[in-house]
Amino acid sequence: MEYQRYQLRDIGDIVSGATPKTTVAENFGGAIPWLTPADLSGYTQKYISRGKRNLTQLGYDSCSTQIMPSGTVLFSSRAPIGYTAIAKNPICTNQGFKSIVPKPFVNSEFLYYQLIYLRKTIQDMGSGTTFKEISAKKFGAVQVTIPPLVEQEHIISRIEELFSQLDVSVNELKTAKERLKVYRQAVLKEAFDSVQDTCEVTTIQSVCEDIKVGIVIKPTQYYVESGGIYAFRNANVRRGFIEDSDWAMISKEGHEKNKRSEVHTGDVLIARSGVNLGMASAVSEKFNGYNAIDVVIAVPKHECVLSQYLAYYTNSPYGMNSVKSNQRGVAQGHLNVTVYGKLPVMLPPLGIQKQVVSKIEEQLSICDEIEKTVDTALQQAEALRQSILKKAFEGKL
Repeated sequence: MEYQRYQLRDIGDIVSGATPKTTVAENFGGAIPWLTPADLSGYTQKYISRGKRNLTQLGYDSCSTQIMPSGTVLFSSRAPIGYTAIAKNPICTNQGFKSIVPKPFVNSEFLYYQLIYLRKTIQDMGSGTTFKEISAKKFGAVQVTIPPLVEQEHIISRIEELFSQLDVSVNELKTAKERLKVYRQAVLKEAFDSVQDTCEVTTIQSVCEDIKVGIVIKPTQYYVESGGIYAFRNANVRRGFIEDSDWAMISKEGHEKNKRSEVHTGDVLIARSGVNLGMASAVSEKFNGYNAIDVVIAVPKHECVLSQYLAYYTNSPYGMNSVKSNQRGVAQGHLNVTVYGKLPVMLPPLGIQKQVVSKIEEQLSICDEIEKTVDTALQQAEALRQSILKKAFEGKL
């Protein structure tokens, strides 16, 4: 069946949002639901009723945001592009959205699924140096396929039937990943428990030449899209490995101005905030000379401690518990450099450290292989999800 093609601007009203002055406390805490893209980060439900903060009538009247009706399809247009949900009730947003109030011939759920399918296409249309953003003009020009309402409802039903079956497998895979996390922690705990009798307990700062932090003052002023130096962010620092993707890049001039935050082989990086808070990884030769943004950089005294040992210890239940009990900030945890330096560390002789690292790596290598298999299966599941949507909007489902 051939479906009629439309531009988004032809199937509904595109609405942008706004933010009242955040320095005026009276603008917030009222009864008007208000969303930012952060409210959709990690959000997996189709409908949303509110975000973390509501506006007061004063806050609403002080800016250009608009209350949109239930059924509005919300689409984040910046930082990042592509979060999608449907308003469960009247709601307004900040400027990080291009939302669509569909016309009567468009089912909100049908449009919701189509925007998920088109997410990558729309992301590629974005522009900007600090972060990608899509303008209302470009967004409005995005083409979508719209069959009659009866057919839209049939397609929605079929998509949800297939997604439901797929979700069962995905949930099993995610459960397996969670079990692997528990296993990793058990391996680390057992490894450090086994050497307690040979350890002195000292502080991390006593076994490091330096503990510092990456660029924290307006790092975006140095951002470039090409020809610069890659820079670590908290998202690149994982528990025991480097996430080698989605790098920030700063200019060579910015790098020279911030040489103190240059990282070198053997340094240990610790995520300072966000969901990766406290995660640590040693820097391999591949990343020598990169810079770092708002990441803790520990420079070990190699005559005292092995880089891998310090990273594994930081990632162990002992290190994690110390980090969590000493983090700063309520809304978002934050690891202070001085606090990290004062954390206790079990320190056996170098020979025993090597044995500990070797034992951990042997056991975790098995875990890594299993996790790769699980991750591959999850990627295949996502590809299948996109395939289902592709067939749906081509009239082949």
